[in-house]
Amino acid sequence: MILINLLPHREARRAQRKRAFFIGLGGSFAGGLLIAALWYTGLQQVTAAQNERNAFLRAEIARLDAQIKDIATLRQDIDALKARQRAVEDLQTDRNVPVYLLNELTRQVPEGVYLTSINQQGQTVSMRGIAQTNERVSELLRNTFYNSPWLEKPELIEIKAVSQGTGRDARRLFEFSMRVSLKRPQPPAAPAAPARAAAPAKSS
Repeated sequence: MILINLLPHREARRAQRKRAFFIGLGGSFAGGLLIAALWYTGLQQVTAAQNERNAFLRAEIARLDAQIKDIATLRQDIDALKARQRAVEDLQTDRNVPVYLLNELTRQVPEGVYLTSINQQGQTVSMRGIAQTNERVSELLRNTFYNSPWLEKPELIEIKAVSQGTGRDARRLFEFSMRVSLKRPQPPAAPAAPARAAAPAKSS
């Protein structure tokens, strides 16, 4: 039996191609949507991970800032304690200054110089006295300038010749006035570590 197709085969193929085109177009659109969804999901994950890292860094920065503030406060406390310690040491030293001053003058005033008055105002000490010669006054100035751990900046204010006694007993002396500044001696340096003992020689 012979079958004859009476349908238009060209229109059928055209409709089939059209259906295939739309199917492919739909598949491409679905694939694009799937790729976009995957990309968006990955981007969200990366963003979330970065946000977590940022939050962790902010928390660490806040913790470090708190530690820095604690360290700054601790340093202020240490500086305050050091200042108090210095104040106590200075007070202890100032309390003994008159004793140190008299002891130092006893050592630095040369023979032939006699002090008649001593006046301290703060860190400045004014002195008046009598010397047998000008050289004795110069020696006193040198001693207080170079040799004294407690006195510094000696300054001669006035010196004048005077006569004591009358007739044969008259003597030529020199009245002088000067001032010096007080200073606190520097604490002695820490002793150096003893040298390492030499290794014993090997016995032959």
